[in-house]
Amino acid sequence: MSRLEGKVAIITGAASGMGLAGAKLFANEGAKVVATDVVGDVLDERVKEIVANGGEAIAYHLDVSQPDSWNEVVEKTVEKYGKIDILVNNAGIHMAKGILEAELDDWNKVMAINSTGVWLGMKTVIPHMQQNGGGSIVNTSSIAAIVGGVADAGGAAYSASKGAVRALTKHAAQWFGTDNIRVNSVHPGAIFTGMVEKAGIHSQEEMGSNYDGKAALKPYAGEAQDIANAYLYLASDESKYVTGLELVVDGGWTTNS
Repeated sequence: MSRLEGKVAIITGAASGMGLAGAKLFANEGAKVVATDVVGDVLDERVKEIVANGGEAIAYHLDVSQPDSWNEVVEKTVEKYGKIDILVNNAGIHMAKGILEAELDDWNKVMAINSTGVWLGMKTVIPHMQQNGGGSIVNTSSIAAIVGGVADAGGAAYSASKGAVRALTKHAAQWFGTDNIRVNSVHPGAIFTGMVEKAGIHSQEEMGSNYDGKAALKPYAGEAQDIANAYLYLASDESKYVTGLELVVDGGWTTNS
């Protein structure tokens, strides 16, 4: 497969879950993958697996909330590959604290990673995409940016941070379209990942049982590969006339009014 042949892609939060699924898929589709995360040892192992399976990938430590960390990763990427075609801002955290329960430090931590990290990524990468004649940026938001209730799993800062990503994506799509830079957002619903499994839910079906009556498609929860497929479409030239899009991958949750 070669839907990303010759393209250089930076993916954040690539040590596990949706980011790892995206890194594997992009490598299978011919991309040179720069996989980044704060969990260096795990990331290194996952990247070794990608390379062993015939993909081209490299692991870099990245704290998305720190501009110096972004500058280092982008400089290394350009030095190694000469360009950046794709940025997938996937890294994120969740904290199940509502407006009354959250403390300021909780709020700031979630916002720093989930929304400030997206801004910093675009701020650092876009100048290189401008020099290169274009590119594709995929920002991971959430259905929590669209609907309330259990969609945000009780996380007020999470909901606000993903709403910021939704709005920032549209801002960037308008301001950088003339540079041939496309900026789109993906909005996952309930997705079964390793993080969910660590929380004590052991299967996609078990997770989905909590959302019967929300999502329309069984088993009422998706998997990381569903999001990776969305990333791939928006990163590839198949979406060359698509920008500012909210690609919702939620089994129909947000259509349930």
